[in-house]
Amino acid sequence: MRARDLVSGFPTVTADTPVIDAARLLAEQDLPGLIVVDDGRPSSILPGTQVLRLAVPGYCIDDPALARVVDEAHADVFLQSLAGRTVREALPANPRELPVADPDATVLELAALMARTHSPLVAIVEDDRLLGAVTLQALLDRLMAP
Repeated sequence: MRARDLVSGFPTVTADTPVIDAARLLAEQDLPGLIVVDDGRPSSILPGTQVLRLAVPGYCIDDPALARVVDEAHADVFLQSLAGRTVREALPANPRELPVADPDATVLELAALMARTHSPLVAIVEDDRLLGAVTLQALLDRLMAP
């Protein structure tokens, strides 16, 4: 089994996409992350958790006990903090290895790349063209199939 057998079309965003639009895309399509492209080529992977980091106040991340004291009515206000911000602001300050593979990559190569880069998806690129992605879920489904 190769990446070409698992790849599926996948939505992309740019670094200038409003992060609220990216969050909406993640939620509406139940995606683990998004491929950030620059001139049609993958430049980064934006895990959904990075979007959450922008919405959740730092004091709640640093001290989870403080998150417990914020009621649900006020928790919705935190999502408003995404307004006017871009995907660029959600990307890690120190980018890691870009999880990109070619269509001939094996399942084990994809799994190792996901594990090494802490990415829930791998962009599949051939001849400088994005074909789509292999998600962690697709990979696990394949590994668990009888």
